[in-house]
Amino acid sequence: MRIHLKTNSINEKVPFNYQPKLTGTLHKWLGNNTVHDSLSLYSFSWLKGGAADREGLSFRNGANWFISAHSAEAMKNLITGIKQSPSIAYDLTVTEIVIEEDPLITSRVKQFECASPVLIKRTVDKKTIHYTYDQLESDNFMTETLTNKLKLAGLDFNGVKVSFNRQYKGAKTKVIHYNNIGNKSNICPVIVEGTPEQLSFAWNVGVGNSTGIGFGALN
Repeated sequence: MRIHLKTNSINEKVPFNYQPKLTGTLHKWLGNNTVHDSLSLYSFSWLKGGAADREGLSFRNGANWFISAHSAEAMKNLITGIKQSPSIAYDLTVTEIVIEEDPLITSRVKQFECASPVLIKRTVDKKTIHYTYDQLESDNFMTETLTNKLKLAGLDFNGVKVSFNRQYKGAKTKVIHYNNIGNKSNICPVIVEGTPEQLSFAWNVGVGNSTGIGFGALN
């Protein structure tokens, strides 16, 4: 399930590294909920509708933001939390909530666009390595992470596969700083192969690492 949030308009500038504020707001809305696992079964987009300049982002017509989760119960708790405390940060406040049910997917292969950059990382010899869309092992790692999330959710994980669409000419990497830590992430469509249920699951939980802090959300 996915909810789309619309906010009020503001004159204040929003800094580019606003992700931690979104994560904190999401945790506030969810409260003490088991959705906060090391493997997050939820994802959220970046804020949309802003105009950028050197000082940050302006949302004079309000911002759009979506949050998705595998658990319908978690989403109900989230909506309750939003209604109780609709403020986000930087004077942004939720003014509208629109619920979107899981898409009806009938194919076994679907391309998804990135609603937030995809982060792929692994620890090798006690060092954190970030992988990019042009490295073939990235596909294996994305598949591995989605497989583990399917297992955690108690769903069929057999046959699922995730890969970058390397034919996409606009693919690029972008270093995103989260709490002063640089994360080399990817802006490139991903292709998910599997059952319709597995594809819908990916649409909700995202791909790659750190979907719980704003990476890897899919459209």
